Amino acid sequence: MTLLLLSLFFFIFPQKAYAYLDPGTGSFFLQVLLAALLGGLFAIKIFWSKIRIFLGEMLSRRKKYGKGEK
Repeated sequence: MTLLLLSLFFFIFPQKAYAYLDPGTGSFFLQVLLAALLGGLFAIKIFWSKIRIFLGEMLSRRKKYGKGEK
């Protein structure tokens, strides 16, 4: 609990950093975010057939063992 309060104190009352972020930093973070998004979408595309088969099996099990059936 003390560690949490101490961390919160440092975030609420920050010291001067004397740091510089050049304009390229924002575009770098944007590129990393875009690359992560596109990489995730590409991974889904590659494994889509396995995902579809897995979800199909899950749904068929629910229908087979659903409520009202024994």
